[in-house]
Amino acid sequence: MTQSTHDRLLIIDFGSQVTQLIARRLRELSVYCEIHPFNRVDEAFLTAFAPKAVIFSGGPASVFAEGAPMPPKGVFDLGVPILGICYGQQVMMHCLGGKVERGHGTAEFGRAYVTPTPATHPILSGWFDTDDGHGGREQVWMSHGDHVSEIAPGFQVLGTSPNAPFAITANPERHFYAVQFHPEVHHTPKGAKLYENFVRLAGFKGDWTMGAYREEAIRKIREQVGDQKVICGLSGGVDSSVAAVLIHEAIGDQLTCVFVDHGLLRLGEAEQVVTMFRDHYNMPLIHADESDLFLGALDGISDPEVKRKTIGRLFIEVFEKHAKSVGGATFLAQGTLYPDVIESVSFSGGPSVTIKSHHNVGGLPEKMGMKLVEPLRELFKDEVRALGRELGLPDAFIGRHPFPGPGLAIRCPGEITREKLDILRRADAVYIDQIRKHGLYDEIWQAFAAILPMRTVGVMGDGRTYDYALALRAVTSVDGMTADYYPFTHEFLGETATRIINEVQGVNRVFYDCTSKPPGTIELE
Repeated sequence: MTQSTHDRLLIIDFGSQVTQLIARRLRELSVYCEIHPFNRVDEAFLTAFAPKAVIFSGGPASVFAEGAPMPPKGVFDLGVPILGICYGQQVMMHCLGGKVERGHGTAEFGRAYVTPTPATHPILSGWFDTDDGHGGREQVWMSHGDHVSEIAPGFQVLGTSPNAPFAITANPERHFYAVQFHPEVHHTPKGAKLYENFVRLAGFKGDWTMGAYREEAIRKIREQVGDQKVICGLSGGVDSSVAAVLIHEAIGDQLTCVFVDHGLLRLGEAEQVVTMFRDHYNMPLIHADESDLFLGALDGISDPEVKRKTIGRLFIEVFEKHAKSVGGATFLAQGTLYPDVIESVSFSGGPSVTIKSHHNVGGLPEKMGMKLVEPLRELFKDEVRALGRELGLPDAFIGRHPFPGPGLAIRCPGEITREKLDILRRADAVYIDQIRKHGLYDEIWQAFAAILPMRTVGVMGDGRTYDYALALRAVTSVDGMTADYYPFTHEFLGETATRIINEVQGVNRVFYDCTSKPPGTIELE
């Protein structure tokens, strides 16, 4: 979303799964930036974009491999500050006369500690804490197999780690900076300070706000849609609702919302969503009860990718049907967020690896009769909530936990049956009620129950039972890209398990999922 009134920072994407987190850190500093994959950035692009600074992202490749991703040579002659991150450091050294190697015992994955050298530079202002009891070392998050073995001419070493002797480097004369770790992730506690120092040294004014994003998004929606009609896939979740309100502000009655009840919703959710939108928002709403269609198509399917693609295909069929009913809508609006995109397909056509298909991204059919309008595609969940507040949505609504478009289908590993869905709905309702009663709802990013593809033996009322087992999941997160499990007390878990088993027929065992993301994802499928 190019806007000439803002100084622009260019992020060249070499395929890191967390490239967008770099943009997040910059947005937190009110700096306008754009991510573009390395294979779309050439000399002409650099001239047209005219960045005030450049950041090289991380990536999975090796700089010495055949066909390794490289930046255009002209980027080093722009005369602007450049910051290289992980692979970005390695590619900078490789291009400027340094050396990168892969050697035994030099890989670092996960938490590491960087120690400062005698050399100093404002890029590290306020970064190393000499009063921390660790001799000034700072925790960072590493993820590299290759390492810089020889720095390029003109660079000096500012920090080292056990397996990265050039963990922080700088060429002060050319304003080039490079780090082997990932300052964008939360596991590098002072990473945001490094970005703050970089943009300050680059001279950014910090004038990019959510209000500016709103104005630019509205302009782009109007340019894309023109006088055509749009239908919006409304799930009742925060993402699709913010998208609907934003698009309605842009094009008014050209928008019709379609709420699809696919039979995979939580207890009472369809009634809540329809009532909320019809009572609070003055926009046309179609309530499409398609539960028989979806559940029939999912009967006997257990593969999670097939589930997602089936649901994605059916959503489009339903939307296309209602697009005709409103007089020929040619655009479909969705509340797709960046975490959906980065796990499903490469952002902007970049080289990152697909983790799983999302029903509204990788799950979409290749040939679709409508064009997509996705104004939130570059945002994280907390940014969507900030945009919702900018648009005037109430805090109580904005703070709702995320609920996936495929609904309970991906919380029901294995085959989906109406019996299992009914058990899952009632158990999930008890779980969320427990969380609310204990005042924990707002501390948790997302919480849900999942019914496992197994039955277990139990004893209830002196009799044998052979019923389903449930997994409870609750995580804390900022942006959905990384997450930690919520540390419930044993008392809470015991009380909740007892309530579920007592109140939900068909369950005799409850587990709690203590997996973080990574290595897991937030949802089970």
